[in-house]
Amino acid sequence: MIIDAHTHTYPETIAKRAIEKLEKNSGTKAHTNGVQSGLMASMKEAGISYSLLLPVATSKKQVDTINEVAAETNAKALETGLLSFGGIHPETENVSEVLNRIKALGLKGIKIHPDYQGTFFNDIRYKRIVEKATELGLYITVHAGVDIGMPDPVHCTPNHVLEVLKDTESDHLILAHMGGWRLWNEVKEKLMEKPLYFDTSFSGDYLQKEGVSGMLTKEAFVDLIHAMGSDRVLFGTDSPWSGQKDAVQWFMETDLTETEKKKILSDNFIRIIGI
Repeated sequence: MIIDAHTHTYPETIAKRAIEKLEKNSGTKAHTNGVQSGLMASMKEAGISYSLLLPVATSKKQVDTINEVAAETNAKALETGLLSFGGIHPETENVSEVLNRIKALGLKGIKIHPDYQGTFFNDIRYKRIVEKATELGLYITVHAGVDIGMPDPVHCTPNHVLEVLKDTESDHLILAHMGGWRLWNEVKEKLMEKPLYFDTSFSGDYLQKEGVSGMLTKEAFVDLIHAMGSDRVLFGTDSPWSGQKDAVQWFMETDLTETEKKKILSDNFIRIIGI
C-alpha cells in the first residue's frame, strides 16, 4: 500500500484560476487539473491507495467551510481514497472552539502554511494553535522552508521550529518537504534529535527535469532519512505540484531498504495518523 501524506486540490469553481496563478508564481507546471477527480486519476496511475489533502486557509473566513468540506471528504474515503486534514488561520480568534470543532468532526489534523498565511511560525498565535492542537491529539502539518512561489523571507525555518517546540512541548508536528525546503543542511544540523515527523514532498531531484533546482539527490535524501530515522518519515508528493507516479518511481529507486520503504510509504502513516 502507498499513502501520499501531502496533496492539494481546489474547489471546482476556482481550480482553473488557482492552478494558473500558482503556476505563474512558482514557474512550475501542475500535474493534475487541481480537482479531486484529477487527483484520483493520478493516484490510480501511480498505484497510490490513499492521498491526504492539506487545505490551506488563506483567510480566517475560509476556516469553517474548509473543515466542513474536509469532514465530507473523509466520509467518502473508502470510496475515493481521499482523506483530509482541516485548516485554521493565525487570525482565527476562537482557536480552542475551532480546534475542538475540528476534533469533533473526526479530522486527524490541520495544515498551516506560514508563507501563505503571512505569519512567522514562531508567532504567538501559531504557538497557541500548536499547543491546543497537540492537547487534542491533532497533528499539525507545517510548510517548512522556502516556498518556491513566494518571495523572502522564509516564514518557517529550523530556528522557528526550535522556538515553537520549546514553548509548546508539542510532539505532533509534521514538517513538510523533508523538514525545510532547501534548508536541508540546517534541518540536519538542528532538528534531528527533536520530537518531530517529516514528509518527503517536493524534495527529490526528479523535479529538476521540470526546471526545479536545488533538490535532494537520492544519496542525500537517503542520508537525511537515516539521520531522521525512517520511523518518523511519511511519503508525500505535493500533488499537483509533483507528479505522483514520478515521485513513487524515484522513491522506489533509492537505496532505502525494503523495510524502510514500507514504513515510509504506508506503515508510519497508519501508525501515526491512521486511516
